[in-house]
Amino acid sequence: MPELPEVETMRRGLAPLAGRTISAVRQPRCRYRPIRVQPPIASLRRRLVGQTISALQRYGKRLVLALESGDFLAIEPRMTGLVLLADPPDPHHVRLQLEFGGQPPLKLIFWDRRGLGTVRLYAAREPTPWADNRLGPDALEISWQELAARLGRSRRAIKVALLDQVVLAGVGNLYASEALYLARLDPRAPCSKITAGQWRALAAALHRVLRQAIRYEGSTLADGTYRNALNQSGSYQNHHRVYNRAGLPCRRCRTAIERIVQAQRSTFFCPHCQHTA
Repeated sequence: MPELPEVETMRRGLAPLAGRTISAVRQPRCRYRPIRVQPPIASLRRRLVGQTISALQRYGKRLVLALESGDFLAIEPRMTGLVLLADPPDPHHVRLQLEFGGQPPLKLIFWDRRGLGTVRLYAAREPTPWADNRLGPDALEISWQELAARLGRSRRAIKVALLDQVVLAGVGNLYASEALYLARLDPRAPCSKITAGQWRALAAALHRVLRQAIRYEGSTLADGTYRNALNQSGSYQNHHRVYNRAGLPCRRCRTAIERIVQAQRSTFFCPHCQHTA
C-alpha cells in the first residue's frame, strides 16, 4: 500500500541515520516468499559495510539512501513493506537489516509481509534510482502543464492514468481517489476530455492531498499494515474524504459515496460532486 505520503513519512523517520556508517548487513532466514535483492546479499554486504549515509531521499514510492561513495541504496516497499528503526510488527517477515555504528546503536529493518518489495544498490556510474525504470516526475513536484502534456491525449480514464508510475511517480489508488474528489473530477472521465482548468485543479488537488497526508504521517488502513519508522500508525485515514467510504454521505453534499472497479482496483467518488469532464 505505501504511496508517496507513507514513503515520505518513512524517510523522515530515518533522519537519525544521516552521517552514520553501516557496520553490518544481515538477511535473516525467512520461510516466506523472498524479496528481490540486487546484487545478491554477499556482494551487497561487501559493498555496503563501511559506507556512510550522506542523505535520505525519496522519489515517488522509492526510498533512497545516498552513500558518501556516490552509490545509492533504493528500497521500494511496494504493497506491504515497512522500513523501520523500531522493532517490527513480528520477526517472521524481516527481509533485510542494516546495523549502524555510533551511539545509540541503530538498526534499519526492512519488513515485508508479502515479499513484494525490492532492494537495489546503484553504483555511482549507473543511472540514478529515479531515472531507472522510466519513473515519471514526482507527484509533489509536477506542474499542471506537465501533467496535461503527459496525459492530455490519452483515452484512458483519468483515475487509471494517474496510477501509471511512468507518467507520475508516487500516486496510488488511495490518493488518486482523494485528489479527484478535491478537483471535482469524475474518475471515469477520459484524459483527452479534460480541460486546462481541470488539469490545473487536479494538480493543485494532488499537491494538497499529498502534503496533508504527509502531515498526518500517512494512512493506516483496516489491515493495520502500514506503520511509520517507529512502528506507529499514521492518522490520515481519519481524514479521508471518499476512500473506503462507500455508502457513507459525501462531506460536501451528503450524497452517498459510490464504489466502482477500474483496472481491477476500487475507486471511490461522489456522483454528485464529481462531474464528467
